[in-house]
Amino acid sequence: MTYQGPSVFRRAVSELAKLPGIGEKTACRLVFFLVQKDEKFVQNLALALNEVKTALELCSICFGYTDQNPCPICSVSIIDGGIDAGIDSGRNHGRDSGLICVVEDPSDLFAIERSGQYQGVYHVLHGKLAPLDGVGPEDLKVSELLLRVETKPPREVILATNPDLEGDATALYLAKLLGERGIHATRIAMGIPMGGHLEYTDQVTLGRAIVERREFQIR
Repeated sequence: MTYQGPSVFRRAVSELAKLPGIGEKTACRLVFFLVQKDEKFVQNLALALNEVKTALELCSICFGYTDQNPCPICSVSIIDGGIDAGIDSGRNHGRDSGLICVVEDPSDLFAIERSGQYQGVYHVLHGKLAPLDGVGPEDLKVSELLLRVETKPPREVILATNPDLEGDATALYLAKLLGERGIHATRIAMGIPMGGHLEYTDQVTLGRAIVERREFQIR
């Protein structure tokens, strides 16, 4: 019988191996690394992870993750060339609330922000239509999006769902709903490979996809 280490070590490896992209070997290396660090480092890491779980909430406007509500992006926005009430007009970090980018997940929002090419606001669906998995419009933040555009119609809504089968179906569904309400909708450019995901796309490709977005074609 081979020795797999103390039970507390094996438990730590087992828990870390549950993380996406972390296999048992990587988990084992991480545990060895943590064991070799001082206690303060491990305590700070544990505290940070606990705060992520307890302090993060969904923004009441865009439904992205935030530790303040509304989130910083929704708090600072520009409407028709003017600054929203309560925002210091002397700042240069205003966001264009007339331009809404719809994404599947909060991680996609962060990915687009890293591209540095977008200065509008967001709406996070928290998923995509997947009938075979039982995911319908009522399971996503679709009604919230429609209420948002009806309350304050934007100039444009960019549909930046992932370029896969379910993402395209979700974009088409939203484009029809928005079109019925007279909202101009565009689809993110296909600079991203089919089946790819925004979270893992390099900054240059993602930035170009935002800049070179195209009209959504409904047949």
